[in-house]
Amino acid sequence: MAEALIQTLQHYFSPSVVVFLISLLPLLELRGGMIAARLLGLPWAKAIIISIIGNILPIPFIILFIEKILRWMRDHGPFKGVARWIDNKGAAQGAKMQAKYPKQMQLGLFLFVAIPLPGTGAWTGALIASFLGLPPKKSAPYIGLGVLGAGIVMSIITYVIPAIVWYLK
Repeated sequence: MAEALIQTLQHYFSPSVVVFLISLLPLLELRGGMIAARLLGLPWAKAIIISIIGNILPIPFIILFIEKILRWMRDHGPFKGVARWIDNKGAAQGAKMQAKYPKQMQLGLFLFVAIPLPGTGAWTGALIASFLGLPPKKSAPYIGLGVLGAGIVMSIITYVIPAIVWYLK
């Protein structure tokens, strides 16, 4: 998926813009941006900066507006039932978790964002933080730190390990 997207976008944009756009997208995020940067031959320092900025940019908007969007969806359109269920379940689980693990919530959010596995990342972390009722001022720094952590992990995977393998050949 990422390779097809890269091939399509590189016909219209510079490699730096391609990496930035891929890093903005949910599902691909920084992981996809770093892979794209490597495939497009961008230097590591440029790749990590562009990928982090692209991945962090949408997070404040998600954190600030997802509750309003969900409230609107509860009252309008075909997804009323799903929106109500998400809102009720998230609020209930968030209250339980905050009562049981008040200090570990932010650490869990950081780790969730930092470990680059499918389905994890800044977009999902911001949605979870919002659904669980974590205040934006408390959740945003941990999401940002998680993006930096994911950047380090992805730098090792996309730049360091291939360099070591090439060196050992």
